[in-house]
Amino acid sequence: MIRRPDVPTLVARAREGDPRSVARLISLVENGDPALPEVAAALAPYAGHAQIVGLTGSPGVGKSTTTNELVRALRAEGRRVGVLAVDPSSPFTGGAILGDRVRMQEHTVDRGVYIRSMSSRGQLGGLSAAAPQAVRVLEGAGCEVILVETVGVGQAEVEIASLADTTLVLLAPGMGDAIQAVKAGVLEIADIFVINKADRPGADATYRDIQGMLALGEREAGDWRPPVVRATAVRGEGIDDVVAAIGRHRAWLESTDNLTRRRQRRASVEVEAIALSTLRSRIGDLREGTALSTLAASVAAGELDPYAAAEELIKGL
Repeated sequence: MIRRPDVPTLVARAREGDPRSVARLISLVENGDPALPEVAAALAPYAGHAQIVGLTGSPGVGKSTTTNELVRALRAEGRRVGVLAVDPSSPFTGGAILGDRVRMQEHTVDRGVYIRSMSSRGQLGGLSAAAPQAVRVLEGAGCEVILVETVGVGQAEVEIASLADTTLVLLAPGMGDAIQAVKAGVLEIADIFVINKADRPGADATYRDIQGMLALGEREAGDWRPPVVRATAVRGEGIDDVVAAIGRHRAWLESTDNLTRRRQRRASVEVEAIALSTLRSRIGDLREGTALSTLAASVAAGELDPYAAAEELIKGL
């Protein structure tokens, strides 16, 4: 007999800062446990208080090192920090190294920091499907700032923008054409550009390229113009400037009511994802029965078109 988790006790202990309870709750989220609706209901009163900062960029730009230094700077301010680091999973075995906790070992004994590595489990967009609910767990655990580090993403993997209040796009000199690296979707999601490894040759050219590109963008009066910040995270240089830029963006969000709009949009995406997941599950149940196979046979025989068959399937749900 499978023992059901004691959700109220887990949430209460997580609120007190117990890392094991936080870990257990996130595991329930990742595994799609039947108790997940109860977990979400218990965490709902504590949502919406944390500042969520996303870090994205190509592999090798220094996301993990930058995250590590941001944790150090935020802890120096006395803020409780959660880190959600998403690692790519193997398309063959489904496994992942989950190495970010190894890189951030200096923070593992700090009770004011909670670090969790998650596998993307094949999810596109740079995040895990469980990331939004995992963020809710960290909010419930009292984290004031939650840093969400994506897998190394390309030009179209921009899902982090729907989760974060502030999105940092990291670039590094010597990794190809800066304009090529941030064109299309990634350019549009950036609230702050961070040129990491700024001590390398080519950093000035990368800075000028991004500034020139931003100058071409159309903005109305009062719109946010993403700043371009230089940093060398491995030496801790420029991190205070990054933290200051995050603070300025937060102040702009609050003064323009964009924070509320972003969070409502995030909730909309989250609700839609849960609804679609529920529908897929129900369609899977129908696949095991006769309804879907009967409709498929009618479509194959030319007796019914696929749109009409889909309508019939939806009615059956």
